[in-house]
Amino acid sequence: MSLTVKDVKQIAHLARLSIDDDNVQTYADNLSGILALVAQMNEVDTDAIEPMYHPQEVMQRLRDDKVTEQVERERFQKIAPVTEAGLYLVPKVIE
Repeated sequence: MSLTVKDVKQIAHLARLSIDDDNVQTYADNLSGILALVAQMNEVDTDAIEPMYHPQEVMQRLRDDKVTEQVERERFQKIAPVTEAGLYLVPKVIE
């Protein structure tokens, strides 16, 4: 797909971009090249290829799911300014 100068100006207008008239043809050529590359990549048959989760052949290291923190709710509630029924009370901010 080849973009014209008119197409580039329309795209720039929609994107609210300012492009100098001297550079419009360069943008048209560059964008046309990108679209040609995308079209070329879309022609590749990838049906038999399994998707990769990582660009390198590595396995994700997993850790054991072990509890590492202790529940210290009562200790924290003791130092809180105001609590009620196990909840922290804060001053009203919005009226």
